This record gives sequence, structure tokens and C-alpha cells, in this order.
Amino acid sequence: MVQRVIFSLALLFLSFTSSAFEPFVIEDIRVEGLQRISAGTIFNYLPLKVGDKLDSHRSAAAVKALYKTGFFKDVRLEQEGHLLLVSVVERPAIADISIEGNKVIKTEELRQGLKRVGLSEGEVLDRALLDKVEAELRRQYLGMGRYGVEIETTVTPLERNRSALRIQVTEGESARIQQITLIGNQAFEAEQLRDLFQLNTGNWLSFFTKSDRYSREKLTGDLETLRSWYLDRGYIHFEVTSAQVSITPNRQGIYVTINMDEGKQFILGDVALKGKMVVPEAELQEKVTLKEGEIFSRKEIAVINEALSDHLGEAGYAFANINVIPEVNEDKQIVDLIFLVDPGNRVYVNRVNITGNTKTQDLVVRREMRQYEGSRYSNREIERSQTRLRKLGYFEDVTVETLPVAGTTDQVDLNYQIEEKSTGSMMLGLGYSQTSGIVFNTNLKQDNFMGSGKQVDFEFNNSDTETAYGLGYRDPYFTEDGVSLGVGAHYRELDNSDEVTSYSYDSLAANFDVGLPTSEYERLFIGFEPQRLSNVNCGSSGVTSLCTTLIAQEGGDSFDVMELTTSWSRDSRNRAIFPDQGGYQQFRAEMGAPGGVEYYMVGYRHDLFFPLTESYTLLLKGEVGMGDGYGDQSKLPFFSRYYAGGESSVRGFAGNSIGPQDVGTGKSVGGNLKGVANAEIILPVPFLEDVKLTRISGFVDMGSVADSTSDLSGYLRASAGLSAKWLSPIGPLSFSWAKPLKEKSGDDLEAFQFRLGQMF
Repeated sequence: MVQRVIFSLALLFLSFTSSAFEPFVIEDIRVEGLQRISAGTIFNYLPLKVGDKLDSHRSAAAVKALYKTGFFKDVRLEQEGHLLLVSVVERPAIADISIEGNKVIKTEELRQGLKRVGLSEGEVLDRALLDKVEAELRRQYLGMGRYGVEIETTVTPLERNRSALRIQVTEGESARIQQITLIGNQAFEAEQLRDLFQLNTGNWLSFFTKSDRYSREKLTGDLETLRSWYLDRGYIHFEVTSAQVSITPNRQGIYVTINMDEGKQFILGDVALKGKMVVPEAELQEKVTLKEGEIFSRKEIAVINEALSDHLGEAGYAFANINVIPEVNEDKQIVDLIFLVDPGNRVYVNRVNITGNTKTQDLVVRREMRQYEGSRYSNREIERSQTRLRKLGYFEDVTVETLPVAGTTDQVDLNYQIEEKSTGSMMLGLGYSQTSGIVFNTNLKQDNFMGSGKQVDFEFNNSDTETAYGLGYRDPYFTEDGVSLGVGAHYRELDNSDEVTSYSYDSLAANFDVGLPTSEYERLFIGFEPQRLSNVNCGSSGVTSLCTTLIAQEGGDSFDVMELTTSWSRDSRNRAIFPDQGGYQQFRAEMGAPGGVEYYMVGYRHDLFFPLTESYTLLLKGEVGMGDGYGDQSKLPFFSRYYAGGESSVRGFAGNSIGPQDVGTGKSVGGNLKGVANAEIILPVPFLEDVKLTRISGFVDMGSVADSTSDLSGYLRASAGLSAKWLSPIGPLSFSWAKPLKEKSGDDLEAFQFRLGQMF
């Protein structure tokens, strides 16, 4: 403001002084005082040129034009005969900007904001603009409830007409909410309504959630939540008449008062579906779930609107519009609804464009597409294509954009943008598992070998209980229609002498499997794995008798296993890693074929993910299995028996410790029946913006192992606790803390369990 007054006075003074000289014709123009700015810039903005007649009016306009550029803090026009002398004093340039003391608002965000308003290094320093920046920063902090904020700006002159700008921020503490008062609510209790808010007066979680710290944005969100609550319960005229915020004298306490007018509650009258029915009306009518006599709900109307649009989108009407027309009868407190369908034109896909796949071959991406070029648009197939690409595990993220084709009304292009991630790994790691002890891992793996979608891996693992070597190859599209082929060879030395199972052996095996797609979500696998077990040592454990019996039957400590496997799986999960929607189920059958140890095993697994809210997901898992010997074998062989307990089973109990135990040694003998069930609530991860690689949950586990169904209840164990999983740079980590809910004396308990450097 002061600068504007000075500028006005300068112009006024100029107008007076200009009248002192007689108008003259400019024969030459000279500029003095330039340091950084070129003379060409002056002449570009100066509304005068040689040959013009200069008078007091034109001289004032010229000074004003040069001041307006913002480059100069002083401008003077002088006459020397017929020469016009333009004398200027440049404003200093900003050489450096430093911001200190800010924590709540990131420095980069502040710099971007300063740059948008013209304050950045190399720009001309405008103090008037600097004052506006200070005011805006202060406004942002006040909106966050930081009423004690102080912002001090220091300008330090430097050589060559430059200045260093230093912004010192003292953020202060956020004012805490002392009380939230609701006035005007009659249909619902104040406490019930306050529970809807993000803001509150504080609880034991406030240290983490900051819910008692006032924020203008949060209050605005809470008021909208309150309005939605009433609109979803029939109060169509609900209104927040005022929201008052008062602060205590010490600027540390906030009192919020919300005044409202509930209005009357309305119910639904006629609910009709009208418009152009391009699909069978009965199919659309199924989506209209609201009925006459029900309470009006804006949320349910939005759900129906989306369901109708989605159904039309599946039929190719990509730009269908559903207009909801309410007719309100104030006297009867009834709302009639009309869902007016405007499908628009049926749309076809012109091009499917894929960008971002610099490593992955185009074919690998396109074979996952379920929306084809030239075919009718279907939002279901577009989303399914996106999900299939995400489940490959090759990409960080996959986004899709629908763009109308210029000059047409019935064609669109689909642009799939892919963000690739590294699919190859060379891991040399050292880890620890409470079940397997110290684990040394060497893993060379390429899930997307040379961008072809094929998987090649070599693995060497060494722990207290196991040494294993493996080489594998898998082609998920061995044939064009999606038949997969997997082959591999493995060598294993197992020594459980210190474990509950207490036996050891060496094995050499090969594996072959073929996967057949039976539907969009289902696959059938058939496999064969011959293996040779040698140097079998039965040790002194619960399964010693089973082991020695098998050796006696086979005539030595070496024998063959000719394992045939088949499995059927259905996978509708939305992601390969940490899914939060869909399900996975698998039925598996194994048989030791004649010519080796004879046995069979069958099992079923089912995982279901139910989104409860945007931040919470319910996970239900169940697994059952049973097996036995046949032919010469009367029981399930010792190396294939079922066990339960441990971090990946029933947490809180030691690995493989649940089930029957040998009376003499106290070690687990396993069983030929197994049942495990898990229920988890997947929770939002605090303090992290990117949660793609992290998951925490609260869980309840239960499981049992026995030799007969009548004994399962006797060996049933249960626990509850918290779990955390992290796909860290050094490998997957899994932690859990559990408290037993059902236990018996003598159970081997482990409250805290973890695994490091192994897949879970």
C-alpha cells in the first residue's frame, strides 16, 4: 500500500515537473542505470520512439509503463536538448531463497507455491508480492489451526544488485479442540453425530491420528459428512445454518459450535424407470433397489445411478447418462423418483494404445487384454484387462484412459499407461525364522525373462534344518490360448533333528506341470514329480515308528516317490500382492503312484477379501486337508503328514506343535487330518503415504491336526493378535504378536513370531 502511494505521488510529481519543459520532438533516446536488463527490454516497453513529440501527458504514461513492468524501483525522464534520457534503478534479482522452520508444510510444496506467484531464484524481487506471500502462508497455517504461527522474511543485499531471501517459519502448535457443540439436532443424539466427525476432543489414539487438532479442511469435511448422514436418512431439507469457531485467549484451545436445521423426514413414493431402453428393461429394473415406502436416501440413489450406468457401459453405451428427477410433495412428505435413461450412442473401441512398457514385449501385455480393438465397448472388460495386467506382477501400476475419437460419436481409444518395475532379482540374503533357524538365501530370479513373460529362477537356501538347490522354468503361454508349462529340478537335504519332527533325509526331484485355463478366472493344473529319497534317518520323534515301518517295507533307507498332482483354482483377487478384494480357492489332490510310496492327499483352501470401507478389509481364510496310505501303506507316510502352528498357520503357537504328540518324546507326530481358519481385519497403515508394500492387520486364528475327525476338537487351538508384513528391499518380513484364546497345559507357545528373507 505504501509503495502504491509513493508511486502515485511520483506520477503526480512527474506531471507537475513535466509541465516545466516545453514539448519537443525526440531525435534520440538514451538509457542509463541498466545492470541486468537489456536496453532492448526498455525500448520494448517504452511507448515512445524517435520522432514522437513528448509532452507532459506522454511522459507520465511512459513512466507508468516502465513502472508497471516490475523491473524498476525508480524511473526518471530527462531532456537534454532534443535527446530523451531515461534513467532507471533496477529492482534486485533473487539470488537465493531459503526456507527454515517448516515441518507441517513441506519445503518443496512451499517453493512450488512461491514459484507460481513469481517468487523464485532469478526473478525480480517484488516486496509487495512478498507481503502477499507472507499473508498467504499465514492463512494456510491458520487454516490448520496453528494460530501461533510467525513468519519472518529477511532480505539480504548481495553484490551485482542481487538479494538473498530467507523465510523463517515458526509454526507453533495446533490448537486443540476443547468442545464440539451441536445445536438443532432432534432426531439423533449429539454423541452419535459427533462420532461421524474426523475432529473430536481427543482420545487415546489422538497422539497418532491428530484428531483433536483443528483444521478448517477437516471441519468442512465433517460438515459435509453430517449433511450426507441426514440426506441418507430422508431429511432432504437439512441445512447447516452456521459453524462458529472460537479460540481461547492463549490460542491453544478451540470451541466449535454447529447450528443446524434438520427439517422433516421424507419417504419415497413412486420410483419409476423411464427413457430409452436399449437393453431389456427388466435388466435395468433389477438395479433399482429402492421401493415405495422406504426412507429417502441420497446414497442409495447414487448407488442405483452407478449400477445403471455400469450395466449400460457393459452393453457398449460408454457415455450413458442417468438423470434422477425428484418430485417433492411437501405436505405428505413424499418424494417421487424418476430415473431417466439417456443411453447415447453405442460405442466401439477404435484403438488400444499401450505405453510405458519399455522392457515388456507388447505381446505380453496385449494377450492379457479382454477388451479388443473393433469390438463393442465394455467397461467390465476394460477393468478386467487392467486387473489382469496388475496381477502379472511386472508393473508398479496400470492406469487406463478412455478418449473419444475426433470426428466420431461412436468410437473411443483406450490408452493403457504402464509403470514397469524390476522383475529380475539377485538376492544374497541372511535371514532368521523361528521354525527354520538361520536361513541363507541365494536367489537368481527373472519373472519376466527378457520381457517375454517367462519365468526363470535358480535358488539356493541354507538353514539349520534344510539345504536346497532348485532350478525352474515356467512359460505361462506355452500355447496361444494360455496353456502353461512348468519344469524344474530340485535337490534337498532335510535335517529336523532339533525340531519336533526329528528326522532327516536327502531328496532329488524333478517336476513337470501343465496348466489349462478352464474359464476367465479358473485353471486346472496337472503335474508329475518323481523324487528319490535317500539316507533316511528316522531319529527319535513321534513319527519314528512310521519312518522305520516305511523303511522296512521298502527294504532300505532309500525309496522312490512318484507323485501325481492335480489342482483346480479360481482366482478373482484384484492384485497379485496384498489384494483387498475378490477371492482365491483351490482344490488339490496328490497321489503317490504305484512304483513308489503309495499314499493320497486331498485339500481345499479358500481366501475371501471383503472391503468394509475404503480403509478396512475383512479377510477370511480356511484350509482343510486329509490323507492316508493305500496299497501296502496303511498310513500317511511320515514326510507328508499334516502339521499346524507357527507364523503361517496358527500364530502364537510354535511351528508344527499343534496336534498329537508322542508320549515318550513329547514331540509332534502330525496327523492325516488338518483344519485351519483365519479371520483378519486389514487396517490402514499409519504415517505412510505409499502402502503398496506394507500391510498390518488384527487377526483371530484357529486350527487342529488329528488322525480322526472325533479327535479334531480335542486338539483345537486358537489365538488372536496383530500382524505386520513388509516387502522390504532385503526380502519379505512378517511379524506377529498373538495371545492364545484356547490352549492346554504343555503347549509350546510363542507370543512373538517373525520371518525374515523368506516368502510368506
